[in-house]
Amino acid sequence: MTNRGDGRLRAALGAALIAAFGTFGVAAQAAPPGTVPYGVYDPDGDFENDNEVVIEHLFLPWEDVYLPSLNDADAYARERDRALLVTLEPWTWSRSERNTAQYLRRGISDGSYDGNMKAVCDVLATLESPVTLRWGHEMDDDNGQFIWAGWKPEDYIAAYKRMVDICRTSAPNITVMWSPLGDDGMQDYYPGDDYVDLVGISVFGLQAWDQAKFGRDRSYEEIFKPRYERAAAYGKPVVVAELGYVGKREYVEAWDNEVRQAKPEYPSLVGVAYFNYPEVYPWPEGFGMPDWRVKNQILD
Repeated sequence: MTNRGDGRLRAALGAALIAAFGTFGVAAQAAPPGTVPYGVYDPDGDFENDNEVVIEHLFLPWEDVYLPSLNDADAYARERDRALLVTLEPWTWSRSERNTAQYLRRGISDGSYDGNMKAVCDVLATLESPVTLRWGHEMDDDNGQFIWAGWKPEDYIAAYKRMVDICRTSAPNITVMWSPLGDDGMQDYYPGDDYVDLVGISVFGLQAWDQAKFGRDRSYEEIFKPRYERAAAYGKPVVVAELGYVGKREYVEAWDNEVRQAKPEYPSLVGVAYFNYPEVYPWPEGFGMPDWRVKNQILD
């Protein structure tokens, strides 16, 4: 690998493409200015040729997963000297066939889902790129979006540990990211130092939401700082695993100029990964599904 970016990050993080690997957009995009290592979830391939990107982020469901997409992603990342961050969601992406939280919790506990985890991790073990696994993210968010979120902390921790143990048996060289949303209460779900190599948080800025709820625009740092401080308390490297922002030009430019700035007050921050895709679930109270893609994020 080259010396581009932070070596610790490239050895720890990763990302990839969804099953639609290979369908690329026409317009190229560039990472925001700064020195913090940058990653993308980028199904449209907008950052295909951006040498600043050192992390490729992949989201996978474990029930209807297309496992060869991991090999495709590995090849894509190696060609660009990028690491892989694999977010594995414990459900199916077919909404009409999803189980309940109770069914998932019971199935993990009794071993019914061990095979799902092992199948993915058996493939992760064969990849040549540095791989980080992010399983069951944003478990501290109880808004009803994820069937693995909002559980009793002891139930989530038991499930998380079981899945990490299975994956490490298949793929002992992976890095593991524990990735809450980052609000107060996330600490209840911490599984212990032995099960966390990196701590991920999520930071999204929607100008319309800020104006409606706070009567003003919020900066990236205003949202990021308290979440970073909670995450950094564990003494692990911290990553903004999901980042997105949408609004008028001045709002977007202000965020652009903040998100990759390395500051001495954030010594544990080792990377940010942009979610370059439209929102999948509606924001509450009628705020719709923001289009986080950088080519559409300015609403002027």
